[in-house]
Amino acid sequence: MRNHRRPASATPPQALLERLKDYGQEDAFALWDELSPEERDLLIRDIQGLDLARIDRIIRCSFRSQGAPTPAIEPVPETSVSTVEERTMEERERWWKMGLRAISEGRLAVLLLSGGQGTRLGSSEPKGCFSIGLPSGKSLFQLQAERILCIQRLAAQSNDSTFVPIHWYIMTSPFTDDATRKFFESHGYFGLDADQVTFFQQGTIPCVSKDGRFIMETPNKLAKSPDGNGGVYSALKSSKLLEDMAKRGVRYVDCYGVDNALVRVADPTFVGYFIDKGVASAAKVVRKAYPQEQVGVFVRRGRGGPLSVLEYSEMDPSMTLEINQTTGRLRYCWSNVCLHMFTLDFLNQVAHGLEKDSIYHLAEKRIPSVNGYTAGLKLEQFIFDAFSYAPSTALFEVLREEEFAPVKNANGSNYDTPDTARLLVLRLHSRWVVSAGGFLTHSVPLYATGVEVSPLVSYTGENLEAICRGRTFHAPCEITF
Repeated sequence: MRNHRRPASATPPQALLERLKDYGQEDAFALWDELSPEERDLLIRDIQGLDLARIDRIIRCSFRSQGAPTPAIEPVPETSVSTVEERTMEERERWWKMGLRAISEGRLAVLLLSGGQGTRLGSSEPKGCFSIGLPSGKSLFQLQAERILCIQRLAAQSNDSTFVPIHWYIMTSPFTDDATRKFFESHGYFGLDADQVTFFQQGTIPCVSKDGRFIMETPNKLAKSPDGNGGVYSALKSSKLLEDMAKRGVRYVDCYGVDNALVRVADPTFVGYFIDKGVASAAKVVRKAYPQEQVGVFVRRGRGGPLSVLEYSEMDPSMTLEINQTTGRLRYCWSNVCLHMFTLDFLNQVAHGLEKDSIYHLAEKRIPSVNGYTAGLKLEQFIFDAFSYAPSTALFEVLREEEFAPVKNANGSNYDTPDTARLLVLRLHSRWVVSAGGFLTHSVPLYATGVEVSPLVSYTGENLEAICRGRTFHAPCEITF
């Protein structure tokens, strides 16, 4: 107990207290008498910054949705998936050209989900600042920025009449925003123009007890957490960035997570496929490596219902083993790897629909509170929540070893580490060099090293013959111009 107890007459602002009572949250002022004048001001500002009506609606709708009956789960129809083996070279070339034209005309924006810190990697910096140990030492942010620069060059070469730079929208969080902006500024935006990059923050939402009451982190501060990567939809809406995209002539949005070292940012083939299919949404998928792999998979909810993502924790163990007798594949095999494409019109529908429905996922967590860590709930939306609103979704299979190198856990873990991601990058780029007529020598075995091809040189292994043919490269090294 503090010794600066305030006089009983110093009461919380009556109007604010009444508003809290309307929503059953008046306990936020329970420790008012123990606070200094400065702490009281901080608490008042904290509560005044909340849209209490909206938060109350989210809590009620999210709690009410728990335990509600869900539609029967069905496998994704084979007709909804473009598999690697069924694509013809003609289709790929046509999609590539369609995508490059759309990009050159400014119809594509890139949306990066980058709200997370590298805590699990042993870093307090934004995850995009992390280097996975490539010969170049480049961060994830730099690799992605240089892929955008490469595509811009290819798009400009493909369409001499017009070229509009790709606009990059980067969602941060209150925990990463300042550090992310400074990192880009200190690195000269990695060669991009500063005005083609827009930063915006995802929202936060109070953590609540299992009876829906706010948890106090300190006597004068609510416990809050980011609203999940699906918070991107409400953040785009509240920041008026959907309107900004429309003014720029954007019609398609390529959306991905920051922690994929092999992500093909603004992939023209995927853009062209998306345009060709005429759907509202699309996702790149990889086949599950094995039945028990802990990944979310695309499913159909209800007969004729929309495609959506079923988390591995929601799957009955028997479901993971079911086989499609026609294809010989797992019935539920299409993994979600957070590589999505949306029309701008659809993003507007999603932002409105998610806000109207106000249903968030409830995650049981240990929440820091005035009473130490306590059991509570974080409320989150996920990026894949959008798919249940889509009138049409197409899935585009990609090869894991070419486009998916997640960086989620510290080295020493069993999977998805900087070491495993670096190995995937170096192996892929080494194959590019050999295919282009180059030779490799190694001071250590190939499984431990390889060559890195700068994204400024090649996007998918193209245009390497002039650099590589007949040359020998000593790994590890980076191949630049």
